[in-house]
Amino acid sequence: MKLTIKTFCLFLAGSFLFVGCNSNSGSYGDVSLEAQIDSVSYSMGYQMGAMSLKPQGMTDVKPELLAAGIKAALEDTSAQLSNREMQRLVRQYQMQAQQKMQQKRMKKGKENAKKGEEFLKKNKEKEGVKVTDSGLQYKVLKEGSGPSPDSTDKVKVHYEGTLLDGEVFDSSYERDNPATFPLNKVIAGWTEGVQLMKEGAKYKFFVPGELAYGNQPPQGGPIGANETLIFEVELLEVNPEE
Repeated sequence: MKLTIKTFCLFLAGSFLFVGCNSNSGSYGDVSLEAQIDSVSYSMGYQMGAMSLKPQGMTDVKPELLAAGIKAALEDTSAQLSNREMQRLVRQYQMQAQQKMQQKRMKKGKENAKKGEEFLKKNKEKEGVKVTDSGLQYKVLKEGSGPSPDSTDKVKVHYEGTLLDGEVFDSSYERDNPATFPLNKVIAGWTEGVQLMKEGAKYKFFVPGELAYGNQPPQGGPIGANETLIFEVELLEVNPEE
């Protein structure tokens, strides 16, 4: 899944599977989608799993019983549990799932923080890499000659973001569509780093986890807690005309 620049404005752009809605037949995995309603039904189930259950850590629910509950509700069949009991059980399960997810995130966050520290320690010794007081590391790929932005300015940029393993999680180059955004509405590493640039410049930023998303990464995406991120950023214009 790719992340757009709006991720830096604290939202995640997610894409989920809609299959077969423009076709009368098709086969996906171990299900056969022969009619439009088959594809619609599959899509609704997939979205429920991808958008609601999985992000909350509810991956051990039993699909066959989930389907049975949906079937009973749609057919006005009497439920085997009272509404009060179902609500109590679901709330309890949600709390347990959230606790497990939080513990998992904390553990992964510690691993990511350690990995990031080790990377940045070695990276700062490389030729051309500079370090700011906050710990942000950057390398000048090309200097610019125009104005530098203030934190309250809007900027127009091309960029590519990668994880330490090289995975590209977002790229305006791939979309062939530069992004424009207020510099004070993005992650701290961007707010600080882009102000170092002049219009026309291209820098590479190595952003420690605490200057990226810290313990609150975008839900459902590839960026983990406390993860160090790498960006190549090209400053195209300061305060572009709308």
